[in-house]
Amino acid sequence: MLTPLLVTGATGFLGHNLCPYLVGQGYRLRALVRPTSNYGFLEELGIDLAWGDVRDPRAVWEAAAGCRAVVHAAARFRFWGDREAFFAVNVEGTRHVLEAAREAGVERFVHISTVVVIGRPPEKEIITEETPCRPLDPYQESKLAAERLALAYHQNHGLEVVVLRPGAMYGPWGRYAFNRLFFEDPLKRVPVRVHGGRHITFPAYVKDVAWAVGAALEQGRAGQTYNICGPCLTHREVGEVLERALGRRTRWVPVPAWGMVGLARLWTWLSRFTHREPLYPIGLYPYVFYDWRVSAEKAREELGFEPISFEEGARATLEWYRREGILSS
Repeated sequence: MLTPLLVTGATGFLGHNLCPYLVGQGYRLRALVRPTSNYGFLEELGIDLAWGDVRDPRAVWEAAAGCRAVVHAAARFRFWGDREAFFAVNVEGTRHVLEAAREAGVERFVHISTVVVIGRPPEKEIITEETPCRPLDPYQESKLAAERLALAYHQNHGLEVVVLRPGAMYGPWGRYAFNRLFFEDPLKRVPVRVHGGRHITFPAYVKDVAWAVGAALEQGRAGQTYNICGPCLTHREVGEVLERALGRRTRWVPVPAWGMVGLARLWTWLSRFTHREPLYPIGLYPYVFYDWRVSAEKAREELGFEPISFEEGARATLEWYRREGILSS
């Protein structure tokens, strides 16, 4: 029987796409899952379930025992929230998984980070793995701290860590961030556009990220970091692809940037009393008002990464929305 590979975050956006892919590649998987999560699809795939949460070191230790590799995809990702909550999951949770992996003697540890650990992207420059990191918010700070912790385990304990930094993930099973902003909002809410859609975004099709995880398990260089991103596009170009995929034009509503920022600040202030994430929190600002020019050339050269076109990824995403009954058009 094959030695299992542990996946954390298996019921999340990436996990919904990653687990079927890895099973299809012949891996035997074990998933660390909370009893309250939607884990039925994992059972259908024949995946071993270990109950617990990355914040519980004993549950993580028990899940990692006997595994030969770990893919650590569990994380707290929101545009709004308490610093303590981000660090509890993203940093301390990562510490628990790393320590359990070290004690279990795993052969490979793939850590899922994010391109946004760099903070504000440098103007008119390409973002590579060497771009200096200056995180702007608690989420970015926590993910950078987790990434550095993982690499420290490689340096100090000899754990074969490979770090992947996906861009803005989109695709089937996503209902937040890029999916919501560029698919759901234009189709279900008011299709707003700021600055004429000139800002540049950095989409990464989630199934491409799943493929990159498989490549990192087999051929990623230990101690290295890889950006995983498809072609970067302006917001206007993203909208044009969406229109072609739908076969109809969208009447975009130009909104002044000052108006959107003011509304986001007001909503974020009100959230202190409602304790609910605003539709447009101010934490979205770096993702919407900055230009993200990301290079995945290192992943191309060392992992053989070849992302699909955004047009193909957008059509697959819309088809998933239709199958799930989320969008009727």
